[in-house]
This record gives sequence, structure tokens and C-alpha cells, in this order.
Amino acid sequence: MFGNRLLTAGATAVLLGALAACGGGHGTGAAHPGTAGAVTASPSSDPVHGIKDTVRHITRTTTRATRPHLVRRCTPGTRQVRHTSHSGSGSHRRTRTWYTTEHYQNCQKVRSGTETYRKELRPERWCVRLDDVNGDRKRDDVWFRVDRTDYDTTDAADTHARVRFIPLYPNNGC
Repeated sequence: MFGNRLLTAGATAVLLGALAACGGGHGTGAAHPGTAGAVTASPSSDPVHGIKDTVRHITRTTTRATRPHLVRRCTPGTRQVRHTSHSGSGSHRRTRTWYTTEHYQNCQKVRSGTETYRKELRPERWCVRLDDVNGDRKRDDVWFRVDRTDYDTTDAADTHARVRFIPLYPNNGC
């Protein structure tokens, strides 16, 4: 079973390397890691390419915290509503006024003890470090934050393989 996984990972890495070297596959997401999910949180969707250096998965960190527990408490209320009716015209015009009692609910959120929840201290992130970013041999060791799919694809590629993806937040110093 381990041999099949290793064989599949090797074949995928060779295919990715060959397609990246040829520069083909712009129509499908299989050619370059990251082009399948072109919709990202990045303000620009410019793809980045370079030589894979390393990858880093930063796990989500949470802690237990407490906050006030708010409940909706309603109290009944009443108010007098004034109604008027007009009839006639000229000097024979009459105005009739009457009042009715309207019932309503006065609802407010009030504190009723506390509740515990999971507070996120650090969000989960996937990062890739590239050398020779966009063909510039002087730009080495640049971190890019990517989505999980791009991370998995880049992680499966060989060390020093050419990779291409669309970063979520470019040059964020993962």
C-alpha cells in the first residue's frame, strides 16, 4: 500500500515538473499548482512561479474563554392609542375621538450568567517558500500564503521543482 502511494506521488511530481518546464496547460488547473482555484482572497490574481524551497503548515491555535450569556427577555406592556374620525363639512363638520388600549411586548437582551467558547488566537495557514521568484534569481526565500489545495500540490512536488500558484496574500512573511 505504501509503495502505491509513493509511486503515485512520484508520477504526479514528474508530470508537474514536465508541464511546468514546458509552460503549457493554461486551459486546465492540472498543469500548474494553484491555477485550478483562481478565485482567491488576493486583490490581484497574478500567478507566482519559482523553485520550491520548503512548505510550512501553521496550525490553528485556540483557547477557552468566557463571555456574557445574553438572553431575550420580554415584558408585556400597554399603551393608549388615539383614533379620530371626521364627518360632515363646513360648519356641520364633526370630529369624533376615541382611545383603545394596544398590547405589545417590550423585549431586550439581558445578561444571564456566562458561557464558554473557543477563542481563536492564531488562524490556520498554509505557506510556501520559493526561490527565483518569477524568474528573478536574486529573489530567494520569499514566503507566500496559499490555500490548502496549492499547499498540498506544492508539498507533493519534488524539492527544487518548478511550481506555479496564485498566492492568497503575496509577500506576507508567513
